[in-house]
Amino acid sequence: MVANPAHVASSVSRLVADDGIVLATQRWQGERSPGLVFAHGFGQTRHAWLGAARSLNARGFDATTFDARGHGESEHVPRGDYHMEQFVADLLLVAHDATPAGGRAPVLVGASMGGLLGLVAAGESDPARPPFSALILVDITPRWETAGVERILGFMRAHPDGFADYEEAASAIEAYLPHRRERKTEAQLKPLLRQASDGRLRWHWDPALLDGVVQESERYQPRLFAAAARVQVPVLLLSGTRSDVVSSHTVDEFLRLVPHAHHVALNDATHMVAGDANDAFTREIASFMETI
Repeated sequence: MVANPAHVASSVSRLVADDGIVLATQRWQGERSPGLVFAHGFGQTRHAWLGAARSLNARGFDATTFDARGHGESEHVPRGDYHMEQFVADLLLVAHDATPAGGRAPVLVGASMGGLLGLVAAGESDPARPPFSALILVDITPRWETAGVERILGFMRAHPDGFADYEEAASAIEAYLPHRRERKTEAQLKPLLRQASDGRLRWHWDPALLDGVVQESERYQPRLFAAAARVQVPVLLLSGTRSDVVSSHTVDEFLRLVPHAHHVALNDATHMVAGDANDAFTREIASFMETI
């Protein structure tokens, strides 16, 4: 099969959720079936998947990314009234939109929060009509290491007054991710920051997310375990050997819960697997796609 050329352009669209919130989506069209839907982690945007989506589209796969509500270019919820149910419903909407008429449901590639939402969406759906043909979970399991999550939340809370310029923001990311060799450029930072009325640059996410969604996450765990145990579609768990969110303990627990799942640990990758080891990451996904 001839792969798509690497320069294939993407299209940006808008999807309207049941409650009226508008979601920003981006799609690279491909001929291979099933396609892929990428769901980012908490505090990220669809741009976290840019390298992976382009690489896999160059192999012929249809690829869809989107900004979760309250993130990136998607709308914020009025009064900051965020709940996990909304995010699950949004993911199902994107999956339905990415499913061709009469064709196979897409494969979910879900990082952190995106993977947890995928477990719920898949595990609580009718097994005869699953929303996804398979799940690829990126450095996340139903039980996570609290210290690693707290480190992420600490970074998200660390700059409430924003930054004077892109250089200051790049320095903050460099301190947070010291293992990354390349410093973020202004072009890379622009999708992640918004200029406020006071002229300062602030992160793209709605600060209210740090209250509602974070507070719900711990009590969501029993539901995550129950949903994971009901997942029947193929599952690939990709973790980073340097992750502080997923550990050998949480991986072993997950594999007992979902015994048909396959696990691959990517060397030298942290919780930010796609950003740390994108080539190895996309190779594992492409290999897995050949099996389903």
